[in-house]
Amino acid sequence: MNKYVDIFLESFSGYFNYLINEISNPSWTNYFYWLIGLSILVWIFEIILPWRKEQKIFRKGFWLDSFYILFNFFLFSLVGYNAISNIGVELFNDFFGLFGLENIIAFQVDQLPIWSQFLILFVVADFIQWNVHVLLHKIPWLWEFHKVHHSVKEMSFNAHFRFHFMETVFYKTAQYIPIAMIGFGIQEFFVVHMFTVFVGHLNHANLNWNYGPLKYLFNNPQMHIWHHSKELPEHKPYGMNFGISLSIWDYIFNTAYIPNNGRNIELGFHGDEHYPDRFFSQAKAPFVKKKKN
Repeated sequence: MNKYVDIFLESFSGYFNYLINEISNPSWTNYFYWLIGLSILVWIFEIILPWRKEQKIFRKGFWLDSFYILFNFFLFSLVGYNAISNIGVELFNDFFGLFGLENIIAFQVDQLPIWSQFLILFVVADFIQWNVHVLLHKIPWLWEFHKVHHSVKEMSFNAHFRFHFMETVFYKTAQYIPIAMIGFGIQEFFVVHMFTVFVGHLNHANLNWNYGPLKYLFNNPQMHIWHHSKELPEHKPYGMNFGISLSIWDYIFNTAYIPNNGRNIELGFHGDEHYPDRFFSQAKAPFVKKKKN
């Protein structure tokens, strides 16, 4: 038990020191400044080439979503996620140790060309996230958490970050075992993650882009805005266009839906006029028992 307590405490100090180092030491592998740089880049695209020209640069929810950037990518880990996840990993490894397994790496990819390592990680991680995203819409108690993301009423790059902190737990838990079995290193994770952040920014941006023939491979603003549509078609009652970075899964599994230009469709979900619009209220909303009429 003392081992897990030590891991918990060391994780707090370790992540705090990591965060301070990220902020104070800019570098080419610095997550903090890459995140800021990509955010500013996509925001500039929006300002120069807006799809919805009447939408304000500081649109409704801009500052709330900017805080979500800070919280979901940095403060949440500092508060406890990093410590709890480190304990989870240790417990997981200890469990397999009972069966004489020191690790669960089933596929050694380090002998493959580096480009193929990135490609495998990107595709595997994206497919896992696509499946989790579908479940967030289909399972009622998971949907309560995902409502936070769908409370966005005007799309912009930082709407990408408005999601409940529990979604990090759902996604990372689902990804851990498959990714651990392939045995990727931190460099591969960093490159792939920053690329997915960039694509995610673009998906939510106020941009009239679909990438031409590549729209059948990559998610894009014209496709993703329909995912946020308040009105859902009868034949897709749980939603559509669940792709995170890749759109190909939606075309393969018949969840793609782009009936026309979605420039001015209403966003949100039914009942969102009563949904809280402040961070702490949104954070606790899924845990509040709903009153029956």
